[in-house]
Amino acid sequence: MTEFLNTINSYIWSNALVYLCLAAGVYFSIRSRFVQVRQIPEMFRLMVRGEKSPAGVSSFQALTMSLAGRVGTGNIAGVATAIAFGGPGAMFWMWMVAFLGASTSFVECTLGQIYKIRDPLTGEYRGGPAYYLSRAWAHTAAAPAFKVYGFVFAAVTMLACGLLLPSVQSNSMAVAMNNAWGISEWWVAIGTVIVLAFIIIGGVKRIATFASIVVPFMAIVYILLSLIIVVMNAGEVAGIIGTIFSSAFGLDSAFGAIVGSAVMWGVKRGIYSNEAGQGTGPHAAAAAEVSHPAKQGLVQAFAVYVDTLFICSATGFLILSTGAYRVFEGETADGAVIAEGGLLPADVAVGPTFVQTGFDTLWSGAGSSFVAISLLFFCLTTLIAYYYMAETNLRFVLGTHSTVNVPVIRGTVGSNATLLLQALVLVSVALGAVSTASEAWTLGDIGVGLMAWLNIIGILILQQPAYKALRDYEKQQKEGVNPIFDPVALGIPNATFWETRDPLTGKERISSANT
Repeated sequence: MTEFLNTINSYIWSNALVYLCLAAGVYFSIRSRFVQVRQIPEMFRLMVRGEKSPAGVSSFQALTMSLAGRVGTGNIAGVATAIAFGGPGAMFWMWMVAFLGASTSFVECTLGQIYKIRDPLTGEYRGGPAYYLSRAWAHTAAAPAFKVYGFVFAAVTMLACGLLLPSVQSNSMAVAMNNAWGISEWWVAIGTVIVLAFIIIGGVKRIATFASIVVPFMAIVYILLSLIIVVMNAGEVAGIIGTIFSSAFGLDSAFGAIVGSAVMWGVKRGIYSNEAGQGTGPHAAAAAEVSHPAKQGLVQAFAVYVDTLFICSATGFLILSTGAYRVFEGETADGAVIAEGGLLPADVAVGPTFVQTGFDTLWSGAGSSFVAISLLFFCLTTLIAYYYMAETNLRFVLGTHSTVNVPVIRGTVGSNATLLLQALVLVSVALGAVSTASEAWTLGDIGVGLMAWLNIIGILILQQPAYKALRDYEKQQKEGVNPIFDPVALGIPNATFWETRDPLTGKERISSANT
């Protein structure tokens, strides 16, 4: 089974997907006139001045929900893996994916807002790639094909977020907590399932509230402590930056033979971490209450920077500056060691232990505990976000059938299907905690890769409404008014949620027509 999964993963994560992600980021950056640079001040302003309603969360809550999905084991164990198999140069390609991916995130998240709906079962806003793939061209002859495309994406996302990806997060939690405190993986599995069940059963509002409290606090603490360690090793920083850039392009003699691995692992782990183009961000973006879709597109573009340029960079510099790394040949821990920092014990496995060892240089013996606690919160919020995305796509698949009563089971189709999905996620979490790290990561990579293929191709086809929304937003910005979205005036069909809003006030006129 392991060999079969590795073969599937190698086909999905071929060079074609790596360069598709990079090329799409370049293209979207040019088409948007580098919106990820021009609108940075507006991104900050929007994060603190968001609206919310009984049906939608604030922009900041949507940002933290998105970060909950982005900030997880990829920021800790993922960075360690990228350096171990791609060398220090993988860090450069993670930065490049973040910079280019911010424009990709703007496009996909703006589309998520444009084509969102109101959930007929809960009344909450829902949206994402399945929604815009099936709705954007609903007025054309290609509508049946895109509807099928939307259902395929929804099915893949339910598989990825409900079964494949949760195992990676719970596995990293279990490894870190076992290393720090000797806690059995089975106890980690049971505890995580109990806590996760309490939160996800509460719905999107409870998810948003939990994420808005936990994610910013843990991210700030993690970055600050990482920076303290980097400052303690300030003399190494200049050399590390030089090594990162030289090895990224094969100019460093020690890492010249693995330059291809640097690109592959930098892009793979960069996308796994910041999720730009994967199609996860639009789900959280659609849940926000805003007067214009571009607002949340900008906020979500900034989320990519927070994830990779801040948190992943903090992890990378921590590992490299303390010498808590080891680089292998052949993209496997079984390969020959071609470079190492000298701090790691000989038998340390690739993963969160790299970071735990680095943190131990600040507090001897306490680093393992801090990283275990960080992973506990980062991974838990990521698991919550995965469930929310799986549930959103379940709602898409069910459509209007979600409210149909099933007397024998004493509930609606939607409520009963939701219970089954919740059970699936909890089982995946439990199994991931007790499985091997290599199996968990392979399943996670398959899930990420499948979603990225489908979503990037989709937004390359459907991108135009996002640019119309951007131009309209910037036009109203210059006029000094609060931008309000009117899809009819912009010639954007099928944005039915926005068509029921008053174009002068942005307020909803017909609440029952949004499904």
